[in-house]
Amino acid sequence: MKLGTPLSPSATRVMLLGSGELGKEVIIALQRLGVEVIAVDRYANAPGHQLAHRAHVIDMADPVALRTLVEQERPQLIVPEIEAIATEELARIEADGLATVIPTARATQLTMNREGIRRLAAEELGLPTSKYAFAESLKELQAAIDAGIGYPCIVKPVMSSSGKGQSTIHTPEDVARAWDYAKAGGRVDRGRVIVEEMIRFDYEITLLTVRALDEQGQIGTHFCAPIGHRQEQGDYVESWQPQRMSDKALERAQLIAAEVTENLGGCGLFGVELFVRGNEVWFSEVSPRPHDTGMVTMVTQWQNEFELHARAILGLPVSTVLRNAGASAVIYGGVEADGIVYAGVDQAMRVPRTELRLFGKPESFLRRRMGVALAYGEETDECRQRAAEAAFLVKPGLPE
Repeated sequence: MKLGTPLSPSATRVMLLGSGELGKEVIIALQRLGVEVIAVDRYANAPGHQLAHRAHVIDMADPVALRTLVEQERPQLIVPEIEAIATEELARIEADGLATVIPTARATQLTMNREGIRRLAAEELGLPTSKYAFAESLKELQAAIDAGIGYPCIVKPVMSSSGKGQSTIHTPEDVARAWDYAKAGGRVDRGRVIVEEMIRFDYEITLLTVRALDEQGQIGTHFCAPIGHRQEQGDYVESWQPQRMSDKALERAQLIAAEVTENLGGCGLFGVELFVRGNEVWFSEVSPRPHDTGMVTMVTQWQNEFELHARAILGLPVSTVLRNAGASAVIYGGVEADGIVYAGVDQAMRVPRTELRLFGKPESFLRRRMGVALAYGEETDECRQRAAEAAFLVKPGLPE
């Protein structure tokens, strides 16, 4: 494997479609290996824009705008980081030989749409999942619930991220509100939602799964230690690694993750979300890129999830060895404003064995993720307490 020199004819060029906090860390990992990075997002001064070699603002769901930019920049690799992308055009770009889509154009098409990945997992691969149905109207949604999904259940847009548009329905009176919220929260309005039965699980995990080349040039599958996480309104608020689970449950989780990622193909890191009850495991979702709950790996693994992704897509060796336990806790904006300031950073960083990542997003919302506190140590429970304490001490606010 050869890597070129940035900003020269020999450069290895990677284009990120989506340049938020996860993309920013991927850019850092790529630039440490001398890769030239082009960061693309829907708004200016996104976190990844602030350090990439070049930055662009386009509507990535516009196929003409997307192809025009790819033809202009000529990246060797395209790394999708969000859902609102013209995936059909990505497939044409790959078929035309303009660039390689990570992990593959097909994987991007399937995983960016909950309908595609759920039908693949449940109907083609036969993996255990919750009961589900798709609906194109409020009437269809109610009919699906009445036909066997039952209450409580979960409604999500077929295309969204970070819990946007997701809600839990407990009674028939909740259905219309959930439908409206799902329609408003989708990344791209496909006119469809997925409704799922509520599985009574003990805990949920993200199993970071890496497909990377070995010394013989064959793709091997590697697993990070399972990451436990807690969600509110469909969005993660804290995660920890490792999550304690039985050997049997871990074995089943790894089998499910291996089967789905092998079918998707290509190289890179996948965030496979699973529900666990005792020794039973159900597939939930998969993202073909670093996962928000996996930010904890920045203090737990010798190679964090962003370094693993960068190495894997470049054809380099990887290691998923766990260094120590750790936890992450989200720092929300808390205010609606541009150019906010962060008080209490010094106090937060006095909490023993903690680190902060402030993402640098130009605009804050009440529930927008603006940073994360990280804690490391010997025991996950103790790390969770310290991460939560550090996150609490950071106080985003209005500029003076």
